[in-house]
Amino acid sequence: MKIAVLKEQAEGERRVAATPETIKKFAALGAEMAVESGAGSAASYADADYEAAGAKLGTRAATLKGADIILGVQGPDPAGLKGMAADAWLVAGLNPFVERARVDAYAKAGVEALAMEFMPRITRAQSMDILSSQSNLAGYKSVLDAASEYGRAFPMMMTAAGTISAARVFVMGVGVAGLQAIATARRLGAQVSATDVRSATKEQIQSLGAKPIFVENVAGIEGEGSGGYAGEMSPEYQKAQAELVSGHIAKQDIVITTALIPGRPAPRLISAAQVASMKPGSVIVDLAVEAGGNVEGAVAGEVVTVSGVKIVGHRNVAGRLAADASALFSRNLYNFLSTFWDKEAGKPVLDEEIGDAVRLTRDGAVVNARLLG
Repeated sequence: MKIAVLKEQAEGERRVAATPETIKKFAALGAEMAVESGAGSAASYADADYEAAGAKLGTRAATLKGADIILGVQGPDPAGLKGMAADAWLVAGLNPFVERARVDAYAKAGVEALAMEFMPRITRAQSMDILSSQSNLAGYKSVLDAASEYGRAFPMMMTAAGTISAARVFVMGVGVAGLQAIATARRLGAQVSATDVRSATKEQIQSLGAKPIFVENVAGIEGEGSGGYAGEMSPEYQKAQAELVSGHIAKQDIVITTALIPGRPAPRLISAAQVASMKPGSVIVDLAVEAGGNVEGAVAGEVVTVSGVKIVGHRNVAGRLAADASALFSRNLYNFLSTFWDKEAGKPVLDEEIGDAVRLTRDGAVVNARLLG
């Protein structure tokens, strides 16, 4: 069983799908590990460390030759997967809804593509969940990005020259990223508030010492979608929330938006008028910018100033913490494959619950129900 780790080719992608730590663990299972030279350099993992862990370093072609499983952070170009074993597995974040043409190409190439972001939100798969591990880091980094762009201090400071008020931070969307953003902003001394369409998150917000901002007694407040994600809000709720949030946003120094709906464009949470209502020098960080954005005026990959307000739209926020993001991502992949490792077969054998959830292609066809429905 040969497992190949490729150097990521997507623009700006610094993460790597395996670290020396997980290379050693895979080797202990009996796998032959091959790593493309330089695969981990952008994440501060040296080739020598991979070799010391038991991997064979080489060119992309040599790494792919005869590979039974290919590990990636983002899905590689299907045309560049020549030389792999027949019916090889590709295990990576494949962005299936956006990159559907690429998924079709994987099927045509005979690859069995397994999308890690389709991992079901069940207890036994928590350690395999790349969305949670990467969102946690993105939430943390979003606050650091906001602090960097904000021209003032976060904590209240009492000095001989006078008192500096604490920054007001408002987090919109209280999933994994939002909760980490709340915790990080609180640690930096900010006065934090947060909102979400799911009423169950109110206690989570309070448990972190933040103030919940919720619309009450309006249809749609539950907002619970499948797998623990937020669902779409009712029109009545959207109207009531817009009114409540508009008044609150105008008083904030920093707003961080994190709302995503799988398979659909990110919901619009902040309008241009709401941006204009904020004080000059305020900062908005849009973590959903790559999915269309929560904020009107946000530009993917750029920091723009609109009505005196900085709107931060960095791409691949977790990837900007490449070493830690790679460590967590690679453990997700190892936890996934090792859980199903069959010692007698010398390879992983998936069950139906998780296998059917993550498998996109098989035997030359797209087979995932979420892509066929």
